[in-house]
Amino acid sequence: QVQLVESGGGLVQAGGSLRLSCAASGRTFSSYNYAMGWFRQAPGKDREFVATISRSGSLTHYADFVKGRFTVSRDNAENTVYLQMNFLKPEDTAVYYCAADRDYGLGYKTYVYEYNYWGQGTQVTVSS
Repeated sequence: QVQLVESGGGLVQAGGSLRLSCAASGRTFSSYNYAMGWFRQAPGKDREFVATISRSGSLTHYADFVKGRFTVSRDNAENTVYLQMNFLKPEDTAVYYCAADRDYGLGYKTYVYEYNYWGQGTQVTVSS
């Protein structure tokens, strides 16, 4: 079993920045074996992909609406994934979720159904 705990959410003005963290743990969990992703869900909307990073951290992929503003990274020694969010917009307001899934390749995962493990989410609110 894998546990994911997000932190770093909060209230920020438009144009500001936040850094989300996702700490992963589990009896046999090793971050080196898991692709990781960030998703978000705004009220009344479906959960949507934001960013993903491969096991080694060498590959990343972003949703078009965050390209150039958000950066995903990971520290496998600390079993932690980060999402640096800059130039935040009111439309970025959502609950942000961290996700993990065992990966046997070198790529990443961009769909909700590809992930077996999810955190509880952290609220990000961007005021105009």
